[in-house]
Amino acid sequence: MKEDFYEILGINKNATAAEIKKAYRKKAIEYHPDKNPDDKTAEEKFKKAAEAYEILSDPDKKARYDQYGHQAFEGGGFGGGGGMNMDDIFSQFGDIFGGGGFGGFGGGGGRQRQVKGSNLRIRVRLTLEEIANGVEKKIKVKRKIQAPGTTYKTCTTCNGAGQVTRITNTILGRMQTSSPCPSCGGAGKIIDHRPSDADAQGLKAVEETVSIKIPAGVEDGMQLKVSGKGNEAPGNGIAGDLLVAIEEEEHADLQREGNNLHYDLYISFSEAVLGASREIDTVSGKVRIKIEDGVQSGKILRLRGKGIPSLNGYGKGDLLVHVNVWTPRTLNKEQREFFEKMSKDDHFRPNPDSAEKSFFEKVKDMFS
Repeated sequence: MKEDFYEILGINKNATAAEIKKAYRKKAIEYHPDKNPDDKTAEEKFKKAAEAYEILSDPDKKARYDQYGHQAFEGGGFGGGGGMNMDDIFSQFGDIFGGGGFGGFGGGGGRQRQVKGSNLRIRVRLTLEEIANGVEKKIKVKRKIQAPGTTYKTCTTCNGAGQVTRITNTILGRMQTSSPCPSCGGAGKIIDHRPSDADAQGLKAVEETVSIKIPAGVEDGMQLKVSGKGNEAPGNGIAGDLLVAIEEEEHADLQREGNNLHYDLYISFSEAVLGASREIDTVSGKVRIKIEDGVQSGKILRLRGKGIPSLNGYGKGDLLVHVNVWTPRTLNKEQREFFEKMSKDDHFRPNPDSAEKSFFEKVKDMFS
């Protein structure tokens, strides 16, 4: 089981943004790689603290985490930061390091900066049935990979550091600044040899089939991150990510509202009077329901557990069947005579009793 983000930072769910930032800074100082050289345990805790801070410092991600837990970021995360490397952390949260770093610790620890490849973005359309049951999609993606036969050598401009340092004299004294190397783009390496089918960075475009596991209960607009399936980086850097936006297809009969589903069932006058048995579609197959005799239009039948599973794995929504009595628009002479006769019958006159709920009461029950 993955550790709770709040426990990693040692805070509670009511912590303010300032308290979250303060707690992360404290953990980062404690487990910073400059303070714990060659300590894999400390490095892992440093990464966990950064991942927790990435989620909890973002109001939208924090709200999703509070509602769905870690499953909101399954498969690499719906906008989450699972699998962050050290360079990602130092570049993304450099403002927290405070210029000279955490309490004097350098942001990059003197290590060579690794270049990360660009991310790719695609959209995946899912049926309501796929969303309800979860699905594994195999998607063809065009991405750039390092061309076989490409070799690199150490950049002579930065001597493999990936950065160049400049010292300028100002009225306040000597000022030192660092920036990515202009020759290698920060990779620390330049191409020594590349095949004819590679671009200037030693990369070539290929089409690759990527398997994406999508958990049940996702919603339209959610984003899934598949780590390392974006474009590769030159110089044996870190591959970018594949960002998958979820798009929900409209269902012919069912309408989704959160984890609940709605179905409009139309029945005839005779079915409303005599009762009936009808078969309807659900996301898990067809089910047969019984319509009691004397049912009123607007009646809501609740089929518990026939809706969409919760993304955090706690239960399922319901299927709400809205009963609508269909009024015929045309009648023949015999039918008209029958209803004219029945209009004078007491059984055909509206007479709601105290047990019959109002429209607003039915709506209230639907959301309870």
